Amino acid sequence: MKGPLFYSKILLFGEYGIIRDSKGLSIPYNFYNGALKKEENPSEEAIKSNGHLKRFVTYLETLQNEQPDLVTFDLATLKNDVETGMYFDSSIPQGYGVGSSGALVAAIYDKYAHNKITVLENLTREKLLQLKNIFSQMESFFHGKSSGLDPLNSYLSIPILINSKDNIEATGIPTQSFDGKGAVFLLDSGIVGETAPMVNIFMESLKDKGFRAMLKNQFVKYTDACVENFLGGDMKSLFMNTKKLSKVVLNNFKPMIPEQFHGIWQQGIDSNDYYLKLCGSGGGGYILGFTEDLEKARASLKDYKLEVVYQF
Repeated sequence: MKGPLFYSKILLFGEYGIIRDSKGLSIPYNFYNGALKKEENPSEEAIKSNGHLKRFVTYLETLQNEQPDLVTFDLATLKNDVETGMYFDSSIPQGYGVGSSGALVAAIYDKYAHNKITVLENLTREKLLQLKNIFSQMESFFHGKSSGLDPLNSYLSIPILINSKDNIEATGIPTQSFDGKGAVFLLDSGIVGETAPMVNIFMESLKDKGFRAMLKNQFVKYTDACVENFLGGDMKSLFMNTKKLSKVVLNNFKPMIPEQFHGIWQQGIDSNDYYLKLCGSGGGGYILGFTEDLEKARASLKDYKLEVVYQF
């Protein structure tokens, strides 16, 4: 057996901000994907993944018992498939901020949920929110607290605009120009990030009045502006606001940025060759970069591996 592919995602803007009702923009990233599989001679990885799935099934059973109105699954088939060795075969790196658990949640919902909402129907705001809520509860197994956006993006495979917690919509993004000089890229930190501890640091910081003020008056303000600039194709303003956002993150989110990247983060701001921001919760994994001149950014960051996500 081999199920359909579910892709990784990138939250271009909105990490941490969406917890405080900023705008956000999430896009599918087809470079990585995963699918449910079974095979005769499973690898060590497959056996490990199958073990994770067993625990996840127990969690889903509890979820269904506690909230039958939220979602129900064909648990008998799911249990049987997991007992007979099903696993999630994924190229999506874990702890890299590109939605590895999101793709798994999407795959399980797609195959086993009853009365599932599909991408083929008219996706009203209510249906999107209902899906987001289901996915949020399912993915909480992996992170402790999940917004549900990663699985939503992976499941629908379309860009999603987050206007606020209870206002999300499918959106179109400007067409890529493959001969354009500007680009969004991923920078590999070479470190695996853990979501839960980073979110805990953020939640602790929220107790501080000054931090809350900075979030509202700077972080959320620039995040919202970046989303609007990007969707409107206003690249000049986008880079102006991304630079401001990059500074705010470096000054206020230091624990989320691996120490060895503090210098090159500042270097981008000083040189204007590129601007860096968090990809996902930070602490490792990928760092997201924006540049008006990809060649310049590559030269400045020649010691690092860049993966281009989007060109304009």
